[in-house]
Amino acid sequence: MFMYFPTNYVWSMAAVSALNCGGYIDEVDRACKPVLLASQNGDDAGTEELYAAWAAVADRLIEKAKEDEARGRRIGAGETYYRASLYTSQAERLQSPKWEGRTAAYQKSIDLLLKHVELSDIPLTTVDVPYQDALLPGYFLRAPGDGPHPVIIQWNGFDSTKEMMYYSQFPQQLAERGVSTLMIDTPGSGEALRLRGLTARYDTEAWAAPIVDWLVDHAEQLGIDPEQIGIVGWSLGGYYAPRALAFEKRLKLGVAWGANHNWAEVQEARRRREGENPVPHYWDHAFWVWDARDMTDFIEKTKEMHLNGVVDKITVPFLITHGVADRQIPVKYAHQSYDQAVNSPKRELRLFDDPEGGTEHISVDHMPYVGGIIADWIAETFTELAT
Repeated sequence: MFMYFPTNYVWSMAAVSALNCGGYIDEVDRACKPVLLASQNGDDAGTEELYAAWAAVADRLIEKAKEDEARGRRIGAGETYYRASLYTSQAERLQSPKWEGRTAAYQKSIDLLLKHVELSDIPLTTVDVPYQDALLPGYFLRAPGDGPHPVIIQWNGFDSTKEMMYYSQFPQQLAERGVSTLMIDTPGSGEALRLRGLTARYDTEAWAAPIVDWLVDHAEQLGIDPEQIGIVGWSLGGYYAPRALAFEKRLKLGVAWGANHNWAEVQEARRRREGENPVPHYWDHAFWVWDARDMTDFIEKTKEMHLNGVVDKITVPFLITHGVADRQIPVKYAHQSYDQAVNSPKRELRLFDDPEGGTEHISVDHMPYVGGIIADWIAETFTELAT
């Protein structure tokens, strides 16, 4: 992976993600260069300084986009709002949950993205899916053509957002292959956590069922085939999605984009300072996601976060991808999920190593390439299921 900050994995991963999601190298360099020295003080120190550096670049782009919009240059304005949103989002992700500016920064990333969608005529709509007494926020990207199209439910991990799903271009790759995407911020992630206060739980089938219900109920309106619904989860979604796939039998296929077979075990390793964290201020973020009072409460709430005795209940096609040099989640967990998914009629394990690339966590170092491979597998598998 390109280590812009040679001693700081987490900050470097944000820079790489921005570049792989359509950021411009000059703009990313201008955002990162002012905090090169600060990056040497560890993940946590200097994150507010980092946000200020990235926000300065984003704010210059916003002024440019406003000028373009005023002159009727919708395409240029839309493209520029997109990058301003991307940079704002990447910088917001690295902040402490205790930072007072975090809610405003996240809302800013949403507002900028929706300006891009409006000006660029993207076939994306905001949705709210009923869940218990609340609503799960999401984006629906419709594949071109009349349909009905297969549809993928896409889930986050520990610290990402539905905006990051869109930036990744994976929903767009699916749309090119005739598959629509419902990007959902589940409890403990994105807008569901930041703006609606919904925190995580281990039994993810509790989220999956109402999401599938909503898709089935709105199938005609959305132009989707209610008999062709699949699920993809990346990072911690590599636990969330397989768990849902095992118990929500209306899902016809699934992908663990980065296996996360035993997240509870990974937390014990992190307590021993083994491996890399996904975000700065890690334990503050973990307690926020799980609404945990302290470490004892957190361990209790996450003790069931493993797929032992779960993935053998998957009875539909199941793809697992993993970077062999993943510094967050060891590749052994990909093998564990694959070895136990014995009842899947089409189980596949796709590992990414050098010189192919995609060796890092969720293949963030080569994400568009890996996303295309996953999208091909999904499209081909939906076609196989329909024949």
